[in-house]
Amino acid sequence: MSIWHSPPDIAFFQRIHENTAVAQLGIEFTEAGEDYLVARMPHDERTCQPYGLIHGGANVLLAETVGSAAAAQVVDRSLFRCVGLEINANHLRAVRQGWVRAIARPLHLGRTTQVWDIRIHDDQERLSCVCRFTVAVVAAELIEGRGA
Repeated sequence: MSIWHSPPDIAFFQRIHENTAVAQLGIEFTEAGEDYLVARMPHDERTCQPYGLIHGGANVLLAETVGSAAAAQVVDRSLFRCVGLEINANHLRAVRQGWVRAIARPLHLGRTTQVWDIRIHDDQERLSCVCRFTVAVVAAELIEGRGA
C-alpha cells in the first residue's frame, strides 16, 4: 500500500532544488517506491572533508533533503508544509570515493508530525550513516505568512 498523497515525481524534485545547496552538492533524486524515496550524492571536492572522507554535514544535508521531499509527498501540499524539527546522524563507515545513496522510509506518519528513518549506503551497499529525521506538519498559511 502506498503512503503517498501524491506520487513522487523525480523530475519535479530536481527542478525545485535548482540553485539550492542540494544542486550545489550534486544531489540527485533517483527512485521512489510504495513507501520510500531515494537520492544520491557524489563523493567529490564539494562533499568531502580535509581527510578525503564524505563530510558528516554533507550526509546530514542529503538525509534532510530526501526526508523533506518524502514528507511533503505524504501530505496535501495545497494545505500543509513539512518542516524539519530535529535530525540526528550516526556516521558508521568512512566513504572515500564513489556515491552515497540515501533511502528514506517513514517510522511515523501522524497528523502533526512525521518521523523518517534515513539510511545512507556506499557503492558497495555498506551502511555508512543512519539518520532519524522528525518533521512538523504545519498549515501552509502559517509558513507562507498569511496566518501568522
